[in-house]
Amino acid sequence: MLEQLLIFTRGGLILWTCKELGNALKGSPIDTLIRSCLLEERSGAASYNYDAPGASYTLKWTFHNELGLVFVAVYQRILHLLYVDDLLALVRREFSEIYDPKRTVYNDFDETFRQLRMEAEARAEELKKSKQMVKPVNNSKKQGQAQKAGFDKGNKKREGSSAAGGGDDNDEGKGRKLENGHSNGNIFEIDEPRMTAAVNGKENTSSDFSAFDVSKLQKRTKGGKKTDTVVNKGSKVDPKKKVTKKNRVWDDAPPESKLDFTDPVDGNGNEKIEVVPASQGESMMDVEEIISSDSEGEEDDNVQKDSKPEATKKGWFSSMFQSIAGKANLEKGDLEPALKALKDRLMTKNVAEEIAEKLCESVAASLEGKKLASFTRVSSTVQAAMEEALVRILTPRRSIDILRDVHAAKEQRKPYVVVFVGVNGVGKSTNLAKVAYWLLQHNVSVMMAACDTFRSGAVEQLRTHARRLQIPIFEKGYEKDPAIVAKEAIQEATCHGSDVVLVDTAGRMQDNEPLMRALSKLIYLNNPDLVLFVGEALVGNDAVDQLSKFNQKLADLSTSSTPRLIDGILLTKFDTIDDKVGAALSMVYISGAPVMFVGCGQSYTDLKKLNVKSIVKTLLK
Repeated sequence: MLEQLLIFTRGGLILWTCKELGNALKGSPIDTLIRSCLLEERSGAASYNYDAPGASYTLKWTFHNELGLVFVAVYQRILHLLYVDDLLALVRREFSEIYDPKRTVYNDFDETFRQLRMEAEARAEELKKSKQMVKPVNNSKKQGQAQKAGFDKGNKKREGSSAAGGGDDNDEGKGRKLENGHSNGNIFEIDEPRMTAAVNGKENTSSDFSAFDVSKLQKRTKGGKKTDTVVNKGSKVDPKKKVTKKNRVWDDAPPESKLDFTDPVDGNGNEKIEVVPASQGESMMDVEEIISSDSEGEEDDNVQKDSKPEATKKGWFSSMFQSIAGKANLEKGDLEPALKALKDRLMTKNVAEEIAEKLCESVAASLEGKKLASFTRVSSTVQAAMEEALVRILTPRRSIDILRDVHAAKEQRKPYVVVFVGVNGVGKSTNLAKVAYWLLQHNVSVMMAACDTFRSGAVEQLRTHARRLQIPIFEKGYEKDPAIVAKEAIQEATCHGSDVVLVDTAGRMQDNEPLMRALSKLIYLNNPDLVLFVGEALVGNDAVDQLSKFNQKLADLSTSSTPRLIDGILLTKFDTIDDKVGAALSMVYISGAPVMFVGCGQSYTDLKKLNVKSIVKTLLK
């Protein structure tokens, strides 16, 4: 049964709801659809599933882009209603005829909707009955064909046996008498007695060309034995001679007395700590990035060149008249060439193929049926729509002002906890030190927590950063439970009055369930204020797999009813990708989390914010 059907404008004004249904929806499926699907450029999908306590809904929608209307139908997911798409199309057609922008009440549409609903349900029932009538006919045909094929095979076998029987008397050279006395004839079959005779190497007196050639088989086995013996001879090693590895000595120089540089003392016992002062330089987080405004004429020309349709070219007069008068309504065929060129361009910028395809589908859904303005090309219209979509996706939906949140936590007399997670080798520890340096410049006291108890050298690496930045570090060594280490570090920070605790975790692949379970336990036990996913800007399609599986594992393995997922993204190695900035778009689109930091170098100052306008311009260039 249909739960609800709504008609509202893109501005959010509800024009009509079905009073006949009147079912109170559990949760807020319409708001969730607008927030997480329509505003996030996922409107190209066929449907959206919403789970609420005690109910599971499926939502389907359609647009009237010229009038700026949205039609949404809600029904129980378990029902699988077949007439919803047809009903939405009928409602869209009828309501667009009576729509008036100055009118806000449409009570007279109730009777029209009742008739449209009965018509759509009747069509669905007829379609269902026709399918049920077709199925037995197909089955009977298949059975008849199978029986016919069986008869044909039986006839062929009989004919073959009679031909074989006749061939014994006339052609004795072609046939061969087997041990059971029956003739084989010209049928190419290998019987079990003949197989065993060939394998055992017994002599076969008949000259049948379908039998095994024993002489060739013996040659092959002899050749194989020879090669084996050659390999064995070459692989013999004298057991008396033992090969031992010797240390290389250069110019007979004595070895150095100290090789472990993680200890804060040198070879003579004197302290030797390299300190990085906070006044070394201003972090790039606090520097405004200036974008040079280039002319967009070249970009439009390039899009126009890439999006030339393969169809026949129109005449000069017709194209001129169309550009002056404007096209009546944009159709899907008009948008496909420009969208294909944009999809290829996004993929060359390292955007995942799945994300690029979904974006193009969403842009097509928002433009289909819209009237093209005068003196406007389809390519420029598509590019403008794609630019708006990219800006909307990359712009954070919530505040990402960490300093304000740190001061709010300080007023409550508790530390602000940030957990850094990610796969192996992306630079979690290095960028944790960059974030610590940026916080120190804003007079925030920081403590590091070495919760990477898995990788060798991880504690020493973080200890070195803490020494250089002169900040405290909490560590318990290796082979400890990282969740307990993080909890004790937060307690230590609370006792000593530290404002921020930066928790370093071990790198783990998204498919490693034991390590993902340990991470889920750490997040559940300590309830951090911010979970940062550290990812490389070099990845392409793997960004989708990493983030989606990290969120999925954190949700599945958590013991809480409301599990914590990834709150923000830290992109590393951004200075190595030139214009291949698509990983930022892929990560934000798949997770919905904003890019909060961008690592762009090896020093502590090389940390900056993501410039949305610069990224969008680079993607569409």
